[in-house]
Parts: sequence; C-alpha cells; structure tokens
Amino acid sequence: MALPKSNYYAVIFSSTKEEVREGYAEMDELTMKLAQEQSGYLGYESVNNGNTGIFISYWESKEAIENWRKHSTHKMAKDQAKNWYKRYLSQICLVESSHEFKK
Repeated sequence: MALPKSNYYAVIFSSTKEEVREGYAEMDELTMKLAQEQSGYLGYESVNNGNTGIFISYWESKEAIENWRKHSTHKMAKDQAKNWYKRYLSQICLVESSHEFKK
C-alpha cells in the first residue's frame, strides 16, 4: 500500500470483541468491501490477537471519513457494535509525516 508522505488521515479503531458475534463476519466483509470503494479511501492495516485488535484505515481527508461515517451500511454496522464488542476506541488522527522501512 503506497500512502502519501504527509497530510492524510488515519482512523485508529482498537477493540476487544465479544466471544459470540452473530452476523459480525458477514458485516465485516461487506463494510470492508464498501469502504474500499469510497472516494478518498487510501488503504488499511490491522493486527489481531485473539479477540483484541487494532484496525487503522487511511483517508485523504476528513470529508472522506465523514462521508464513510454517514454511509448507510456503515451506520448499520455501528448500530450493532454493542453486540459485537466488549470495548472499542475510535480515533481520527492527522498524519503529518510518515516513514516506512521494509525488506
């Protein structure tokens, strides 16, 4: 994933999931597909350890994030969040500088 070097946004979503999450997998797959189709979407990274995870999505602008926030399917997913998560934290951050190393 090639991100700009600066001036884009990261939405950091850290969570602890419930053991039983009826309908979660299907909604997760659908929202991932739809998010990737949104104007201003740049990509994502995620790390999971059992039921605990961090998901970071990258966006060109706050307006792009706001448009995704208002998307009807994303709103449906958020309405179910209390059934699927024990805890979550969502943060929006401006990335002013970015450096990557990889082999």
